[in-house]
Amino acid sequence: MEDQNVFYRNETLRSIYKRHSIRMFTDRNVAEDDIMTILNAANHAPSAHNQQSWRFIVLKEEKKNELIKLVVGHSGKLPRPTSALLRMAARSIASAPVVIAVMNTGQLIQRGPDLFEMEKESARDFFRIMEIQSSAAAVENMMIAATSIGLGSVWLGILIMVQEEVLTFLGNPNGEFMAVVPVGYPVKSSSGPKKRSLDVVCQI
Repeated sequence: MEDQNVFYRNETLRSIYKRHSIRMFTDRNVAEDDIMTILNAANHAPSAHNQQSWRFIVLKEEKKNELIKLVVGHSGKLPRPTSALLRMAARSIASAPVVIAVMNTGQLIQRGPDLFEMEKESARDFFRIMEIQSSAAAVENMMIAATSIGLGSVWLGILIMVQEEVLTFLGNPNGEFMAVVPVGYPVKSSSGPKKRSLDVVCQI
């Protein structure tokens, strides 16, 4: 069912098709204009009721190294499989010249019940899911934008295992962790894993 030629119809589709996880980067710096391009793309993602209850924090150099120490330091307190994944994530963070942390602020959770005249406790999960959906769209925009300008990226969701520590480190202890995204120039050219056929995942 899948026709790969569809991905070559325009530049947007090519970027979607080419995007895949890059975990090791060269030491070449990422230009500030490129960082802003990526952030603007993220900020133009759809968000529930246009609340944009996301925050993006750019980490470089000393601040990035502090995050690495935090992740490695806490990895030893967790079961071995989780610890190994956290250490792998730390290596990707160390390799990248710039890292973008993404979190939810909880503002939609706070405002939603008043907007829709709903009881707060019963509405919390509803609006929390909306915040997660919105920020997930922002992260995807971010990575597609990075691909479109020749950069690589990877979504490190495993840091959810130390989210309280990460959120405190980022200065938003009452928020919710979504992703840490290392960004840079790939060490080597590569292609992503083969995706399942549409015959498997799609019903038409």
